[in-house]
Amino acid sequence: MAALRRKFGEDYQVVNTSQATTFSAPVKKKRQRFVEKNGRCNVQHGNLGGETSRYLSDLFTTLVDLKWRWNMLIFILTYTIAWLVMASMWWIIAYIRGDLNHRHDESYTPCVANVYNFPSAFLFFIETEATIGYGYRYITEKCPEGIILFLFQSLLGSIVDAFLIGCMFIKMSQPKKRAETLMFSQEAVISQRDGRLCLMFRVGNLRNSHMVSAQIRCKVIKSRQTPEGEFLPLDQCELDVGFGTGADQLFLVSPLTICHEINPKSPFFDLSQRSLKNEQFEIVVILEGIVETTGMTCQARTSYTEDEVLWGHRFLPVMSLEEGFFRVDYSQFHSNFEVPTPPYSVKEHEERSALPSPLSVDTPPPSRGQRRERVFSVDCIRSVEEGVGRGPLGGRLPSKLHRMSSSGREDLQRKVLLLSSQHAEKACSTGDLPLKLQRLGACSSSSSSPPPSPEVPRLQLSALKVGFEPMTQSTGELYRPGGGGAAAAAAAALAGSPRACSPVPVSTPGRTEDSLPLKLLRMNANR
Repeated sequence: MAALRRKFGEDYQVVNTSQATTFSAPVKKKRQRFVEKNGRCNVQHGNLGGETSRYLSDLFTTLVDLKWRWNMLIFILTYTIAWLVMASMWWIIAYIRGDLNHRHDESYTPCVANVYNFPSAFLFFIETEATIGYGYRYITEKCPEGIILFLFQSLLGSIVDAFLIGCMFIKMSQPKKRAETLMFSQEAVISQRDGRLCLMFRVGNLRNSHMVSAQIRCKVIKSRQTPEGEFLPLDQCELDVGFGTGADQLFLVSPLTICHEINPKSPFFDLSQRSLKNEQFEIVVILEGIVETTGMTCQARTSYTEDEVLWGHRFLPVMSLEEGFFRVDYSQFHSNFEVPTPPYSVKEHEERSALPSPLSVDTPPPSRGQRRERVFSVDCIRSVEEGVGRGPLGGRLPSKLHRMSSSGREDLQRKVLLLSSQHAEKACSTGDLPLKLQRLGACSSSSSSPPPSPEVPRLQLSALKVGFEPMTQSTGELYRPGGGGAAAAAAAALAGSPRACSPVPVSTPGRTEDSLPLKLLRMNANR
């Protein structure tokens, strides 16, 4: 015991199975069906009051709808009473005429020969009604009342025969018996077909004679409550089994599997495997067709409750190909097997598919060219500008150029930010920049450069910034091939390696005033 507790824990207990202890599983209450499996409707009509007389107005249909035992009882009683009544009338005629007292009188002519008591009168009626005619009892010509009764007997007998024999014939030839050879599967299944969740059941015809114009319909019977608070017991809802596509018209030669696709219009749109155990509904299946041999319309019915609907199952195939014909194995007609099926409803599936995926919101990384054109840094522009301004040339510029530089600085930064927000193709366009900027950009693009790095745009913008200061001057006045100034340093930076973003060193050989253009020298002299 200690070893067992160490293995299984302290909660381990030994149960004595020698005692006769019986465990009874909870018995589920039998489901009250609206339509039985054999097609009989489980409905009784009561408290008709004065409406009972309507049954007598259609007496023939009433007799046909009765059960066989009641039909046989009515059939026997009708003929027995009619025979006794007519035999009594013949006996009364013989009694009134006094034929019973002249039994052995040869000279007396009775109304009916050889009728002297009630048994003989009854036999005479039977012989006449059944047209047996033994020839021993017959009507004489001296009995007019007998002739009239004979005519009435013939008419009444024909009416009774037509009514009762016709009723029995119609009842025997009813197509209800033909419905006994139309089979439905004992259970319905729910599984996927063609990627869609479907409710399926199977129908079959046991006879070789076909059902002409066979059509199938389904009704879902379920109690519900309207938004206005009205309770609808046994509310009927149509179940689509292919009415729009013509799939409800059956060629019932071999067993067929009827399929209902569960979609937003289906009453089972929010039905899942878990909610199926708590639902209460009944599916009524109605199969109609014309019997090929008799031409009468036949209807077969059955029903499936929620307990008879299996989630995640599929029917076994029953058709097989033999030598020259197809064989149907009805031993597997009701068999099904389990298949993988999603346990959630179609509504939940659509809601899950409608939610955006977390991976779909990630933006793809920019391409190599887009990264080069879009990454701009205004701080790098300022740092290069400050480095150039601290050189020996920056402090010797005229005040007019300083004002021009300060006035155009904000415009250049605004254009740079505007270019950074545009697409790569738009950022490469220099049509809106001054001529000096276009030429400097062309020089930088024509030069060969090593593999790009994130600091390349910063050097290009620094060159553009230096070249923007003398916007009103031409390139020929600001830059001479032999001189070395800020523009030359910027051009050299564009033509050189663009890997570093540090200020470009500016070499100023000799005097700075000698390297300035003539026009700038004049402006310094005026100052």
